[in-house]
Amino acid sequence: MSSNTMLEINDLVVSVEDNKILNGLNLKINKGEIHAIMGPNGSGKSTLSNVIAGKPGYVVESGEIIYQGEHILEDEPDVRARKGIFLAFQYPVELPGVRNWQFLKTATDAMRKEVGLEEMKVREFDKIFEENRQLVEMDSDLIKRSVNEGFSGGEKKRNEIMQLSLLNPKLALLDETDSGLDIDALRIVSEGVNKFKNSDNSILIVTHYQRILNYINPDYVHVLVDGEIVKSGDHTLALQLEEKGYEWIK
Repeated sequence: MSSNTMLEINDLVVSVEDNKILNGLNLKINKGEIHAIMGPNGSGKSTLSNVIAGKPGYVVESGEIIYQGEHILEDEPDVRARKGIFLAFQYPVELPGVRNWQFLKTATDAMRKEVGLEEMKVREFDKIFEENRQLVEMDSDLIKRSVNEGFSGGEKKRNEIMQLSLLNPKLALLDETDSGLDIDALRIVSEGVNKFKNSDNSILIVTHYQRILNYINPDYVHVLVDGEIVKSGDHTLALQLEEKGYEWIK
């Protein structure tokens, strides 16, 4: 495995309640790359991102997931997160009683501790917290609330991109981050993702639609059908899917 490889998935077979969702999936993502996974409903797109992040409820029947040279299938979700795997949910949950500031300070310190750094000083964290709030154009009153409590769909997605920017993970899994966004929120979220991207991290975008790829330019687009990647290409493949749908690939 090359030192430039961020994620390598080999022959991954995953089921949920005895229903096979992923059927021998293979995928390799290098540092500095953006990959988009597209496909019809029920093709296994969200399952893929959830299994990489370690979300419970999935049975990995066979195959392997290697992240930065380490086999991670035995790692708990919090261990994977501290190692730098970030999952932005399709439907971000509310966390009543947990303040946004408190949540992100705790998460940031956990990430720092993992690499041998001290907890961030409150004043220093306040500064970058405010910078990232402005980056995603979040109302300062919203930030004082509990995580996502009373947020609109677009505000929840902006909040997740603020988390992404603050935590600065190595591998960002964006599960239908564009769903339910109006054009302004889509632009803001996309700008946040583009500012996050650098030569030392990687992004996997799961999406139904080509429109977010007007703002975030993927290096590779993969089409997932019935739990397998059946076609890969550059960003022009997404344009073909927008025009022709998925039937021509099936």
